[in-house]
Order: sequence, then C-alpha cells, then structure tokens
Amino acid sequence: MDAVNISNWIGRTETQSGVLTQGAAAMLQATVQIDATAPIRDGDAMPQLWHWAAFNETVPMAQLAQDGHPKRGGFLPPVPLERRMWAAGDLTFLKPLHVGEVLSRQSTIKAVTEKDGGAGPMVFVTVEHEVSGADGVAIREIQDIVYLQIADTFTPPKAVPVPDTPTFDQGFPVTPALLFRYSALTFNAHRIHYDLEYSKQVEKYPGLIVHGPLQATLLMDRATDHAGRAPTRFKFRGIHPMFHFENLHLMGVAAEDGALSLCTGSPRGHQGLKATAIWEDAS
Repeated sequence: MDAVNISNWIGRTETQSGVLTQGAAAMLQATVQIDATAPIRDGDAMPQLWHWAAFNETVPMAQLAQDGHPKRGGFLPPVPLERRMWAAGDLTFLKPLHVGEVLSRQSTIKAVTEKDGGAGPMVFVTVEHEVSGADGVAIREIQDIVYLQIADTFTPPKAVPVPDTPTFDQGFPVTPALLFRYSALTFNAHRIHYDLEYSKQVEKYPGLIVHGPLQATLLMDRATDHAGRAPTRFKFRGIHPMFHFENLHLMGVAAEDGALSLCTGSPRGHQGLKATAIWEDAS
C-alpha cells in the first residue's frame, strides 16, 4: 500500500448537483415507511437522510469494479483493499430540503488514515459533505468509509447486546426485495446487497448485507416519530453486519437530556447499527 500516494487525496473536492424527484420520493416512501399515511408530493419537506437518494453516481458500466462500486482512483483514493463499507456518519441539519428542489453537494476528503485491526490492515477515508438547497446550506455531513481485506472465511465482530429495557422496540421485516429496492433508489450497485452468490462466494458473508444507510434511515424515521419532529443532529456507526435472513428490531432508549440512543437489533440479540439522535433545544 502506497501511503504517500493515498494521502495525496486529502483535500480533493468535487461538487455535484442533484434532486429527489416526486417519483423517487414516492418509491422511497413505499420502501422505508411502513406507517406512511399520506403520499409525498413535490414541494413537501424531505424527511431527514433522504438526500442520500438525490446524488446518485451515474458511472458508466465500463467504470464499475467487480464488486459493483466505481473503480478506485477517482474522487476517492485507490485503496488496494478489496472490501469497502460505509462505517459511520455524523450529520447536522440546519434547514429543511424539499422534494423536487435542485440541490448541490460539495464534498471534500478530510483525512485518509491507515490502521491495523483484528481483521488486518484498514484504511479509513473521511469525507465532508455540505448539502445546499435554494435557501443555502442545509446539511453538514461527515462520512467515514472503511476499506478492509476480504478474509477466506467470515469472522463476525464482537457482538454488542441490544438494550434490556428499550423505550421502544419496533420490528421491521427484511427481504431481498427491500435490499434491491434501496440499492436501486440510491443507484448503489455494490453486489453484497442483492447478489447472494457474490456475497457468499466472493466476500464470504453468510447472506446479503442490509445497507448501513438503510438502517440509519429507518432509525431516523423511528426517532422522528417518537419525538414528533426530526432531530437536528444524527450520528451513527456500524458495529455488526445485518443479513437478509433476519428481521430488524428498531430500538430506542430515551436519555434524561432529551437525546435518543438508537440501534438496529438482530433476533439473535446483538446490535447492528448504533446511532444517537439529538435535538438542540432538548431539555
């Protein structure tokens, strides 16, 4: 691994324009909101985290790698490790965005960090996004991407148990159709989410992987319903893969300061994605 070459990507920027059309928003609503009571329309406030479906990478087929991701060495550095995952995120929401609104996103690579872990060498790439609408900057987001080696066999990370007495615990059914829909809506061709043979034979997982951003979106929806309004800050990190053959538990524990500790839970009793929702005027 050429650490000097990879570090040269620090400071790189790119700007993209995007939009979440009414049609795409309706499909996203049908995918992630079990309890939706009214259709979403042009001009409606966009639910938090739905902007992830507004900036889809339209990379030609010839520029996709075997795993379905764009080939390395464009905006993101050419890290020579086979497995890529969205590890964590930290978002601050400043203003609402709207369905059908033309958006822009400026992205900057803030850090490239090499580490050695239990699974071998790792590289973390930290990207800062600034998403703007007609009224100016609406979201500031930090995204952490991790690159790992693919081992010969799948060894799960240490399990973290779900909360014993959650404030709420809602089941959410997981199917390959759900994963396919979310991949299509975000134009994410990473094959671990829809190609079972690839996921098992190449990346050595026991099943299809439930997207981290999908889990975060479901938890955000639960947090918003619980509080009656969307949080102003949302942090999350993946701690254990979740698979297509186990339904999710969407769990939350209210804190005295008004924040909400969240996680997705497996029927086997461990957490998948851990998150925190914060309301700036919480008391």
